Amino acid sequence: MKSLNRRAFLQGAGVCLALPFLDAMLPVGQAASKAFAVARARATKRLVCIGNPFGMIPERFFPTKSGADYALPPLLKPLEAHRRDFTIFSNLDHGVTGGHRTAHTFLSGIRIKDAAMMPEGNITIDQKAAEYVGVNTRFPSLNVSINGNCEMCWTRTGVRVPPINNPRKVFQALFVDTNAKEKERRAIALDQHGSILDAVMGEARAFERKLGLQDRQKLDEYLTSVRSVEKKLGMSKAWLDKPKPAVDMEMPKNGPFVETLPLMYDLIALALQTDSTRVAALEIGPGIKTTDLGLNTNYHKYSHHGKLPELMEGLTIIEKYQMKHLSLFFDKLKATEDPMGGTLFDHTMIISGSGMGNGSSHSNKNLPVLLAGGGFEHGQHMAFPDAKAKRVPLCNLYVSLLQNFGLEIDQFGQSTGTLKGLDSK
Repeated sequence: MKSLNRRAFLQGAGVCLALPFLDAMLPVGQAASKAFAVARARATKRLVCIGNPFGMIPERFFPTKSGADYALPPLLKPLEAHRRDFTIFSNLDHGVTGGHRTAHTFLSGIRIKDAAMMPEGNITIDQKAAEYVGVNTRFPSLNVSINGNCEMCWTRTGVRVPPINNPRKVFQALFVDTNAKEKERRAIALDQHGSILDAVMGEARAFERKLGLQDRQKLDEYLTSVRSVEKKLGMSKAWLDKPKPAVDMEMPKNGPFVETLPLMYDLIALALQTDSTRVAALEIGPGIKTTDLGLNTNYHKYSHHGKLPELMEGLTIIEKYQMKHLSLFFDKLKATEDPMGGTLFDHTMIISGSGMGNGSSHSNKNLPVLLAGGGFEHGQHMAFPDAKAKRVPLCNLYVSLLQNFGLEIDQFGQSTGTLKGLDSK
């Protein structure tokens, strides 16, 4: 039986460029519809992921004592007003090495080179949640960055989700309606994609009878993906005609890092408040201008401090500034009522951290992970065993978060279960 050359098939159908888009979709069938109905019956869950490329200075981030009665280390001092509403985790990581080349595993636990061996590739937690939300919001996920990117967010096909690094463009995408001419252009583009999908289906059916059982199963998975794209195209057309929400915010200006970071947090909060999205990711990139903070060298050099006091103090300023605005983001979500009751903070899981445990030593161990909000019992430092034989995967936390989000799963990345000790209220 002749096997199917998948790449050649796509090229033959003339839609090779559509492959990342098609494979990124999950089937939207009866089971998914039922899951969404159940989700709507509860308060809407949201997820925000925040990361930087160089981690945090370990001795200034991690408390020295576990439990609730711990002293706030320097980098957590800006969050003091919220200490009962977040949890710090010690000794959680993905068990990988590689320094900067492995930092991209922060939200997935899977290195790019290992993705082909995993059932879901190196999909990140934000994109897994976005697949679950699907077309129920205008944007399944909102991915933004400041001065570069951390390669933080990935689809199940190993495609990096490119973040928007311009607050004006973020605002326009969320809240500025397109004119009639632009809507017409997009509608035509959607129709053209629909025609391409019809052609792909015809090509696939012609090949099906020539394949063995295993290849037919693979092809069926592909056709299921095509069918889900067809459904999403129809929903995209529906969103095209729906007006975007009006918000009490002027068009932001592009400015320095110290102005852009709070702007991005404001835009994420508005996106959640207007239900434009329920999943957001913010990447604080390696190219931030430290001169905006009164410093005289770049972020990367400060991260390689080698214990030199002047470099450690400079890095502390950078990291404290990030924590300050994380705290202000918490304030904003707590001050915003949720239509389902409580506040946005109550129903939004915020995870902040990095795929780098110690930038100075290029270690990917003991990642600096903070979780806030989302209806969990917080206010503690959860210290897990650091011995390799007793290691708890960070992906166990991600399974717990995705279950809280509404997914009925028991596996994500390299997980071995849920995270024990993390309880809901």
